[in-house]
Amino acid sequence: MKILLTATSHLDPSPLSADGHEVVVFDETAPVPPEHRDAEAMILWGMGGARAFATLREMAGYMTSLRWIQTLAAGPDAILAAGLPDSVAITTGRHFHDATVAEHTLALALACARSLPRALAAQHEHRWAHELGGAKPLHDPDRLTTLIGARALIWGFGAIGQATARLLSAVGAHVRGVARSAGTRAGYKVIAVDDIDAALPTTDLLVMILPATPSTAGALDARRLALLPRRAIVVNTGRGSTVDASALNAALHEGRIAAAGLDVTDPEPLPADSPLWDAPNLILTPHGAGGRPVGAMERIVRNAGIVAASPAGEPIEGLA
Repeated sequence: MKILLTATSHLDPSPLSADGHEVVVFDETAPVPPEHRDAEAMILWGMGGARAFATLREMAGYMTSLRWIQTLAAGPDAILAAGLPDSVAITTGRHFHDATVAEHTLALALACARSLPRALAAQHEHRWAHELGGAKPLHDPDRLTTLIGARALIWGFGAIGQATARLLSAVGAHVRGVARSAGTRAGYKVIAVDDIDAALPTTDLLVMILPATPSTAGALDARRLALLPRRAIVVNTGRGSTVDASALNAALHEGRIAAAGLDVTDPEPLPADSPLWDAPNLILTPHGAGGRPVGAMERIVRNAGIVAASPAGEPIEGLA
């Protein structure tokens, strides 16, 4: 079976080749070369902006032998919107990024709590920031300074949210999740999204790990930011569109929240003239939380074997 593998996967294709598959490395942001449009399978990220999306839509018209797409991203939004026929099976990168995004989320939360943006600014000024060092109360009523005992709320409590909960719990935070319906998941209390407004005033750390959907656009808006206490920290490692950037910028400038850590923005890349670059107590990373799929090739090899063994023109069953 011919499999197209995106050049930006950083995956070793030898396990696929060892199983007898022909693996062709390609640029997923450019049209597939004509000699490889007979491929039956593709492994790609399925994201990357307007150009990549346009390429996906065009591909749907000429990849007539395609039977299976494995996206390395946790969400297949762009691939599902590309207009591919129903006969093409799509498998997602669910769980590929649980550990790495959770790790990055913890890093941003700790950086904000430990005032690292302010410390780095002082370092650039060659100034010993006495206000950041020395004896301090463990729990400052005006600013979250430790995750020990912090009341954390994770909005978006899927696999990545649950992995994040475990790391935050390990450093002493008290964690609850937010999902469509209330209950218990992975041992954590989960509140319904309809009840989030009541939970925000007692939240020290709000972690956003929401997908980009019409219902989540601007989910954290000016009204909800105003419900958070002044000591609160906001971290977003989900999708940039879920946070109202102008409202967040205003909240930081006016000191209505203590700090924020963003790995995602809307749009991306963040324009050079965006006021967010100069927002106080903000740390920005360039969508680097994931991008390193863990355990991907093992699942891909298994799925490729299933596709290759399935009769053409029939539904493919058993994919993970």
